[in-house]
Amino acid sequence: MTITWPATLPLPSIQGYGIRPGEAILRTEMEAGPARQRRRFTQVPSRLSVRWRMKPEQFALFEAWYRWHAQEGGAWFAIDLLGGIGLTTHEARFTRQFEARPANRVLWEITSELEIRERPTLTEDALAIALDSDMAALFTTIDRLHQLVHASLPGPLSW
Repeated sequence: MTITWPATLPLPSIQGYGIRPGEAILRTEMEAGPARQRRRFTQVPSRLSVRWRMKPEQFALFEAWYRWHAQEGGAWFAIDLLGGIGLTTHEARFTRQFEARPANRVLWEITSELEIRERPTLTEDALAIALDSDMAALFTTIDRLHQLVHASLPGPLSW
């Protein structure tokens, strides 16, 4: 069974949000000359600082979900998180217990840290296209194609 972030709970807010990639490089200092570096891993987990603002009923749901579905934060779950390529689904788990405090009379502020297995990034082919193209023109073309296919062309039932 795949555990997912409840749709009735808000996603983490931008305030306090941060991404810290894991170390994939091993560095060896030399007695003389430049240090040597090599790549140790091709996939390293990243840590994200997260903060939510929730109404009391949402906080009650979060606490129960955290306890029973996320197994006190130890289980991996699917959640949409912000990264370099936008809002995408990540596989995450809590690395420490959450902290909660009332933000005002009607909201709770919950902070914690998540670990994600892999940060979604552009593929190597997409990177090559991006480096070789005018990104503004490329995004304009993509938007126009999207508009043409999804808004301008007749649907399958209109023939």
